[in-house]
Amino acid sequence: MIKIRETQRGFSIVAAIFLLVVLASLGAFMLTFSNTQHLTSSQDVQGSRAYWAARAGTSWAISTILAAPTVCPVSPTTFNVDGFTVSVICDLKSYDEGGVTKRVFSTTSTSSSGGAVGTIGRTERSLSATLEF
Repeated sequence: MIKIRETQRGFSIVAAIFLLVVLASLGAFMLTFSNTQHLTSSQDVQGSRAYWAARAGTSWAISTILAAPTVCPVSPTTFNVDGFTVSVICDLKSYDEGGVTKRVFSTTSTSSSGGAVGTIGRTERSLSATLEF
């Protein structure tokens, strides 16, 4: 008959606890990784929406300038597009080129959403356009 020494008793419980700790750590890592992926995906969608809101502001400024190419639209102009605050700024510079007056309109459209600068939900995009008449 084989006799088990006293020093070998209880080894299975140590291995089981170690395995449980490793598996729990792996599960926590996967949960954190999944949350990070979800947040990144959400920020990407919001960035795309902010870009299109800024583009809407630029399109508005261009169409307003084309309707009356002698003056800028009221600057700054602020309006809402799909939950984003869009601010459009227009600057007009005139110069003389060989007896002909040229006008250069510079517009900047900035869309933002999600609170204060630096917060995790903040999204902001800006587009510029220049027109010469």
